[in-house]
Amino acid sequence: LNKDQTYFLQAVALSRLARGRFPLASLLKSHVRQIARENGLHVFDKQDSTGICFIGERRFREFLGRYLPQSPGLIVDSSSRVLGEHIGLPYYTLGQRQGLGIGGKKTGIEAPWYVYEKRQSSNELVVTQNEKDLESTSLVASEVNFFHPEDSHLDRCQAMVRYRTHPKACSMTVTNDEVHLTFDEPQRAITPGQYVALYDGNECLGGAKINSVTA
Repeated sequence: LNKDQTYFLQAVALSRLARGRFPLASLLKSHVRQIARENGLHVFDKQDSTGICFIGERRFREFLGRYLPQSPGLIVDSSSRVLGEHIGLPYYTLGQRQGLGIGGKKTGIEAPWYVYEKRQSSNELVVTQNEKDLESTSLVASEVNFFHPEDSHLDRCQAMVRYRTHPKACSMTVTNDEVHLTFDEPQRAITPGQYVALYDGNECLGGAKINSVTA
């Protein structure tokens, strides 16, 4: 459960996923390591992968820099007060706390800053010290993928909006190839462009790509 991959598998079409084979599905990783050790495989105690597996152990910004040009702009608060400068909006994500470079301000409360909004039109990165600003209760998502079409008629499910979090209870309505979710409790930093994975208990129903968020 610590490294459950259904958050990513939710985007795979059933026609392709049906061809997949998961020979280790009934085993825990600890058991697989034990089998490897008993059979003399030298990787039995190899450290688990960390970070983003397909880019390896490297700094994320350096990796993005190979594909995205830096486009500096202003970091502002909700009152448009300038706090600093960012290197380019694609290098930040909603709710991000680290790497903003605006700590140690002499004015205001002593609290961390979080990315609240990315204003594409003005190339401004908006930050806040109020974590409540990051909370939302509903979202609309498209590119909907249900493994079983009948599940689209469910009015309740659980949804996970970020990898390695926990599915949260919500109501669901599917209309015009979009899924509308309203959570029982506010969720932190729901981000357009990322995926939402849908669940019914331990079963992954599928998922969709987040388009918009409402408070």
